[in-house]
Amino acid sequence: MSGEAPTPLVEQLFALAVQSKLLLIGREALRRSKSHLHFVLIATDIIANHREEVLADFKHYPVVQHYTAADFERLFKIKGAKAVGFAKSELAKSIYAELKAHRINQPVTPGGSNSQKTATKPDASSPV
Repeated sequence: MSGEAPTPLVEQLFALAVQSKLLLIGREALRRSKSHLHFVLIATDIIANHREEVLADFKHYPVVQHYTAADFERLFKIKGAKAVGFAKSELAKSIYAELKAHRINQPVTPGGSNSQKTATKPDASSPV
């Protein structure tokens, strides 16, 4: 028996995503494919300016930060990419569910901030 830990499920799902051509590689490809995008995965060693750019460009999509660029190369067989996206699919939903704990942005609510939607108590002096 080897001393290696078993491959996590999400890493096995990555191989299926590559085979199914659900992987969108690079920030430019992600920008061009927003209508097909389920979520974005960025490397932990991405440059801070690029990280902020991705967060701004994809504020309406989940952005997950996990794995290094070297891990991307090993897992996805791509060299030099620090941002990848997953096209909408049931497989992408499963992958996102496994990585959700590493999400770095908050969902944007339609119609503005959450604070505008909070109900206020009626004033005691106002008629009911």
